[in-house]
Amino acid sequence: MTFKYNHTSHSKKVVSAVLAGMMALSAGGAAMAAESTETGQGQTAAITNTAAPTGLFSDIKVGYWAEKHVYKLAYQGILLGNNGLFRPGDAVTQQEAVTMAIRFMNQEGQLNTDTAAALPTNMEVGNYFKPYVALALQLGLIDKTEESTVDVSKTSWGQKPASREWITKLLIRSLDKDAEAKAQNNQSTGFADNASISESGKGYVNLAVSLDLAKGVEGNKFNPTGSVTRAQLATFFSRGESLTDTTYPNTSTGYVTGLKDGQITLVVDGKAVNFAVNSSTPYFTKDSETRASATDVKLYTKVMVVGSAGGASYVEVVDATPQVESVEGTFARSLSGNKIGIFVGENYETYSYDEATAFIDQNGNAIKLSDITADSIIEVQRETFSTDKKTVAIRVKSGIVNKSDNGVIAEVSTSGKTIKLVNAAGATEQFAYNDNLLITYSNRIMSVADLKAGSAVKYTVKDSVLQTITLSQGVEQSVRGTLVEIGGNQSTLTFKREGGSLEAKLLTEKPEVIINGIQDATLNDLITDATNGDQVELTLNSDDQVTRIQVIGRQMEPMNGVTVVSYNSKTKVLTVLDNNKKPFVFTLDEKTKLDYNTTKPTLAGLESILNDGRKLDLTYVGTRALSVKVIYKYEGTISNIDTTGRKISVLSGNQTITVPYTTAPTVEIYNKSGASLGDLKIGDKVTVTLGANQDVVQKVALNTVAQFEVVALEANSRIRVKSDLLTSQFYVDQAVLTGESGQTITPSQLTAGNLINVTFEGATPKAVQVVKRTLAEVTAVDASSVTLKQFNGQTETVPVSGSVKVVKSGSTLTSLTSLTVGDRVEMTKDTDNSTRFRVLTVMSKQFWSYDGVGNQILVKRETTADTNYRFALGSSVFVHQGDNTLSVQSLRDNDNIVLYLLNNVILEIQKQ
Repeated sequence: MTFKYNHTSHSKKVVSAVLAGMMALSAGGAAMAAESTETGQGQTAAITNTAAPTGLFSDIKVGYWAEKHVYKLAYQGILLGNNGLFRPGDAVTQQEAVTMAIRFMNQEGQLNTDTAAALPTNMEVGNYFKPYVALALQLGLIDKTEESTVDVSKTSWGQKPASREWITKLLIRSLDKDAEAKAQNNQSTGFADNASISESGKGYVNLAVSLDLAKGVEGNKFNPTGSVTRAQLATFFSRGESLTDTTYPNTSTGYVTGLKDGQITLVVDGKAVNFAVNSSTPYFTKDSETRASATDVKLYTKVMVVGSAGGASYVEVVDATPQVESVEGTFARSLSGNKIGIFVGENYETYSYDEATAFIDQNGNAIKLSDITADSIIEVQRETFSTDKKTVAIRVKSGIVNKSDNGVIAEVSTSGKTIKLVNAAGATEQFAYNDNLLITYSNRIMSVADLKAGSAVKYTVKDSVLQTITLSQGVEQSVRGTLVEIGGNQSTLTFKREGGSLEAKLLTEKPEVIINGIQDATLNDLITDATNGDQVELTLNSDDQVTRIQVIGRQMEPMNGVTVVSYNSKTKVLTVLDNNKKPFVFTLDEKTKLDYNTTKPTLAGLESILNDGRKLDLTYVGTRALSVKVIYKYEGTISNIDTTGRKISVLSGNQTITVPYTTAPTVEIYNKSGASLGDLKIGDKVTVTLGANQDVVQKVALNTVAQFEVVALEANSRIRVKSDLLTSQFYVDQAVLTGESGQTITPSQLTAGNLINVTFEGATPKAVQVVKRTLAEVTAVDASSVTLKQFNGQTETVPVSGSVKVVKSGSTLTSLTSLTVGDRVEMTKDTDNSTRFRVLTVMSKQFWSYDGVGNQILVKRETTADTNYRFALGSSVFVHQGDNTLSVQSLRDNDNIVLYLLNNVILEIQKQ
């Protein structure tokens, strides 16, 4: 079969036809506006005054998978949207696909309304499409014999949705590769559904796949009868452009010879053409589907621009390799006639330059030819895409620099021993430095570490090496030492430098204080002492004032299990005995951290219970008590329960503590009423609360971890949760809350749908950790890793070490190999930190309706007795057809859909 058309026909008639009939690929026949209705056919005629594309399809967002292809073809005039929409997920009809193929081949100039009347009787199409279909038959894009067997009993030939196999034939034939395809008809396609592909279609599928124009779908299938969306068809034809020599009136391909704000200059067929660009111009590269930036366009690379009247509507880098060659040599001198002489090895050579040639120093800054000194090593760059091989740049690679200048520090590299500066002229330059570099400020010697980006300096360079840098203004610097004293009015600070003497510094009005473990720390939280004060790092501003104090070490000592001898509430003096009956005396003050059996401890409240014999844990510096904790509970693991001797032993840290009880203590376990000591076992983590006299066990709380899904956040930090479809509620105001990444959060930051691990002390939540949930499709799996494709299209390979749980079909398995490719899973961490995969339940249904009020969908019943036809939707249900994201509202009655459910809630809907 041969094609009877001329690729190079670009008449005004063609251009006007493109602009006149672009609605053929708008939104399907039903969406086309009408000038008149065809008699007896119920189809509408296409609008003939559709405006040129603006590139602003409101339903094609930045980052959409087919954005590149849709916009390229739109700007080339091959397709348009309708009323600002492209409708990428709509199925393409056969008459629309044929129309697009004719435009793709730039053959609208060959349309003939007279021949349209001769269409076969079974090929019923709308009046607007008749000339296109007639021309397609004439050109061999569609085969009359093949189309004569098509079933048109339910819908006309033109309105019939174009199948994947049918589109593949159309695309290959539009590329003039019909003979190549037929030569491969006797070869298997390699797809799992190869038998479903017609014998006459196998060669076309093979060729399309080998040319990277078409790909299979999940399960290594081609799905030949599946429909093709508008976005998919745009992608097919866009990729096909690289395989044809068809040209379009507003598309130019050439080499970049100029880049400046608002303009790209291309050399196209030997002529320079300027294109205006702006912040709205979309940039792409040949090998990527995602947007690039203007900075990805480099000089002397091959670029395609779609646009008209000197304006670029679409820019694509076709080949990112600069088309230049370089010659390196030693500069000799400049010559008359715009030439230079250089020594290349032992040979003397001359090179021409013109007004467009760039002269650049070793730092990338523009210079004049007269700035290049003899014996400098230079590189001459010449373009290779023309016969002239013009010199595009002359770059100094190394030259001797001796200068003094003012500037600003841009970057300091201590590893490479280089400093980058912006000089007084605004040019960036970089110089090496060595250990002899002298840095000063206000007669003080500074170090390289004191140089900060943005600092104004004066500098000198000799033999291309920095000699001196004088700071024009003070810089922020850091010093370390021991904190000795904070002045009475908190305006001064005295510290002892590391290995130095005492120094005093002024404090800014509100210096920042950083102490690990203390939120919103203040000056009052610092420990000052000539010997045992806090080890701190002080940040000083340019006025030598302290702006920040960070504690990097403390010398405090712990003393656990001491016994109170006496306490004087007037002098705040506490006397205790340690475990060896040795007495110690400490002073309490307003800075002492307090802890006893209350949520809001006060010194007055503590004093009332510091009676003789009270057991305490404390920390101190010298004779100053930093913290005092009344021992009212022990946390650890049970090592022994002696019901005969009535005592419980707990391993707490490295110490075994045994506490008696007189009557059976209360045992508190989350979600278990009436618990007793018999419900506890050796190794359980518990919190043992003591009686008022600290001598007997009052309560034993089992520490447990449970996983829930947050249902709602209620008043007063109370949350409602569910687990295994059972709901409960509890308060989290006294618990430590952390997010997915371990960051501290507040109760208000919990949201419905969050998966949380809750650590209980008995029935009281002590910690809440938000668990990361990953919903994805398994695309590969082995014994130690799983590759997942998430709903946002991103793919990641997750290494899995340690224990694993796979919950599938009601069973819990312990091997990754129980997962299969195609499974939809929820990946989380279980309460024991094992990786857990819950495989979603799969159902194939026919869509019926969507209930927006109840946030659920209804599907067609399989029998009248079928009661399983109503399903709740997850809060972020993923609805899609292939890679095209849809909305629930876009589903229509009788649509074939696959549901993926977890706990009977739909998390994914795949439209077939």
